[in-house]
Amino acid sequence: MSQITVIDYGSGNLRSVAKALESVGGQVTVSQKPEAILQADRVVLPGVGAFADCYRNLQESGLLEPTLAHIKAGKPFFGICVGMQLLFSEGHEFGVHKGLDLISGHVGGFKTDMADPEQPGMSLKVPHMGWNRVVQQQAHPLWAGIPDSSHFYFVHSFYAQPKNGKLIAGSSNYGLEFTAAIAQDNIFATQFHPEKSQKNGLTLLKNFITWSPEK
Repeated sequence: MSQITVIDYGSGNLRSVAKALESVGGQVTVSQKPEAILQADRVVLPGVGAFADCYRNLQESGLLEPTLAHIKAGKPFFGICVGMQLLFSEGHEFGVHKGLDLISGHVGGFKTDMADPEQPGMSLKVPHMGWNRVVQQQAHPLWAGIPDSSHFYFVHSFYAQPKNGKLIAGSSNYGLEFTAAIAQDNIFATQFHPEKSQKNGLTLLKNFITWSPEK
């Protein structure tokens, strides 16, 4: 059985992610050790909080380079929420901040005056919190067994905007259409929280456990 490391860099609901992976058959370690990332068959990067803080925590904990090494080695990688946003070139949250630059593009924020289509005269609340449909924009092994336009659980104020729209694996809508999932080679990442998304989220994580990215 392949070994999955959930990166502990001081950000994210690590235990709920680990438990969700274990519930679908994953052999999981939550670790702050660089060697645990380098030795892992699969890596998951969760994230909650501000973009710049999460990047700094990853760097100062000594886990940034091992994470990049894992991805560059072609091993399966899953990013969740800010763990997805960090993959991009930069984040525009309280200024402009450097990201991992593995995917060209930036992370921007929802506007606080977006109109609510279901309640005329009302604005949508930010952060976006709750269940939303995700439209699958491309066929991908991680969508196996998940009907298109299924609901997933979101908690976020910012969203990723890739330069290459072909990398968008799933989109959702909250006042505007935004990237809900991204796929590039051995990377798959979601803005939503699969660990909080019940059956569909668990199916996604189960697919990740058996996923073999094409070389």
